[in-house]
Amino acid sequence: MANNRRSFLKLTAALGGGLLLNQVSAYDAAANFGKKKIQFGLQLYTLRDDMAKDARGTLKKVADFGYKQIESFDGPKGMFFGMSNKEFKRYMDELGMTIISSHCNIYQDFERKADEASAIGMKYLICPNYGAQKSIDGFKKAAEVFNDRGDICKKAGLRFAYHNHEYSFKMLDGQMPQDVMMQNTNKDTVDYEMDIYWVVTAGEDPMEWIRKYPDRFKLFHMKDRKKDAAPETRAAFTTLGTGKIDLLSVAKLAMKNGKPYFFVEQDQADIPAIDAAQQNAEYLKNTIMPKL
Repeated sequence: MANNRRSFLKLTAALGGGLLLNQVSAYDAAANFGKKKIQFGLQLYTLRDDMAKDARGTLKKVADFGYKQIESFDGPKGMFFGMSNKEFKRYMDELGMTIISSHCNIYQDFERKADEASAIGMKYLICPNYGAQKSIDGFKKAAEVFNDRGDICKKAGLRFAYHNHEYSFKMLDGQMPQDVMMQNTNKDTVDYEMDIYWVVTAGEDPMEWIRKYPDRFKLFHMKDRKKDAAPETRAAFTTLGTGKIDLLSVAKLAMKNGKPYFFVEQDQADIPAIDAAQQNAEYLKNTIMPKL
């Protein structure tokens, strides 16, 4: 009996060790995208035309490229591209991806959107673009709107965030609009998604803003700017790693303040958008994520 028991224990240990090794191998093979298991995602606006033609097929390609997280947007067919929220989640599950957040129209059916997002475990609804304002009072009003939407999201079990463009990083009436919004929103309900490209395009340093507000930027758009672009050029998008922005340093600093979400977004590309999405995934997998 004792011998049998010892044999059983040895076999169990061997199987357990083998299982663990297999899990580790699978973990490595899947490229966990960094020592801290940091995953990266894609803002689907990058593939807006492809999604309009074939949402399911496009999402399958996105998963094959190695993206594990998705940020959606509120297009003609809604945040879930003609599918119900639960249908979309089931398909995400099949592909091994997770929908984390979505940009959306915050003035239309926002409570319904918050409920639908919460029902499938999403973390954020995001204002994609408030718009340039004629006076700083316009951005004070924006803060009031964001606080209201933040309260709605909190009741639904998720959070609200604002995605910047360059205009909020340019002085207006002697004040910086981004400061006004961040200082007048409730940090318990309103976060910020830093679009690194637009901060640089405005002539600002993303790292200085992260240091200034270390607990407010919870999501990041990984986006590069052409090296030879004139400062006044707004549309100078390029694939990651071919431009002038030190994305690795920004990401490393962001990581010091928690575990943020990183999403690729490329508004325009000189190559087919689907090819740009693949190239961006390869750059993140091989160059950025392993160093975080």
